[in-house]
Amino acid sequence: MTQARIGYAASLEQFGPTEAIELAALAERHGFVGTVASEGFQPFTPQQGQSPFVWNVVSALGARTTGPLGVGPVSPTFRWHPAMVAQAAATLAAMYPGRHWLALGSGEALSDHIVGERWPEAPERIARMFEALSIITKLFAASLAGRDTKHDGEFVRLETARLWTMPEVAPSILIQTAGPLTAKRAGRSADGLLIEAAPYDRIGMLFQRFDEGAREAGRDLASTTRVLRLHLSWAPTDEEAMANALAEWPNGGMRFAKSDIRSPFDLEQIAKLVRPDDMSARMVVSSDPDVHRAAVQAHLGLGFDEVYLHNVGRDQRAFIEVFGRDVLPKLTR
Repeated sequence: MTQARIGYAASLEQFGPTEAIELAALAERHGFVGTVASEGFQPFTPQQGQSPFVWNVVSALGARTTGPLGVGPVSPTFRWHPAMVAQAAATLAAMYPGRHWLALGSGEALSDHIVGERWPEAPERIARMFEALSIITKLFAASLAGRDTKHDGEFVRLETARLWTMPEVAPSILIQTAGPLTAKRAGRSADGLLIEAAPYDRIGMLFQRFDEGAREAGRDLASTTRVLRLHLSWAPTDEEAMANALAEWPNGGMRFAKSDIRSPFDLEQIAKLVRPDDMSARMVVSSDPDVHRAAVQAHLGLGFDEVYLHNVGRDQRAFIEVFGRDVLPKLTR
């Protein structure tokens, strides 16, 4: 057995760019391996209070750290044209060779409605995501070969284009999902899965569906990656840990899809209905590092290659120190 690769999830919904970079660099010094940051235009609730531009943050973060740099989920079809996502990812990967991976998602109205487009139902959003994946993949491959590429699809067009700045190896592209059909489709065309909202007892099924899709497409499973962003609430006392969860990350306790909610203020009102039992059922809330260690180890046992930890409380420095000392060294794969 070897020590597991556990990274730090930079919560750009809660921390401004300078502080987020400082915290991620501190995490690496305490044994965390790599950082993942989500992309969005707004936080989930006003209490969270931040939402910096992820590409700026991660570009600067790369100069302060040495581990993997994950960005996602990025919705590549509403606020973004897929070609722009491809250019951003290619540039980051050229700056930090071998470190950047990109995750795509089907989008949330909270951030994506701002451009004023019609907000479609989930099946269309997923179809848009996979069309964007096809465009980005083709653009990476053609650009590495020194060729232009085009696309005239159901939702997106790309006229003659290539990326003039490319890394030697294109970044991996993961798909974020909690659904079996999307997981199987991802297996046919993506480099892996990013999971963060799926119940523990469904994860094995998602991996199975992804593997089925990969085998049907004749793809090498050994080259794919399974990544988890794990939300948790640790604090010096159980009471503080629960208070942090309810105040800072109430969206984690909501038992329904949130992708159609357009305003952090609307989500704030819905969050008033979240109770401690809702939180305990969906994330580990505890002051005991060993309780969190057992939960992370259980997820590693499911087959994740990388796990990124997001502690929802504001005192990230204490979390980083305690977990770097008492949790990370005891985790194995």
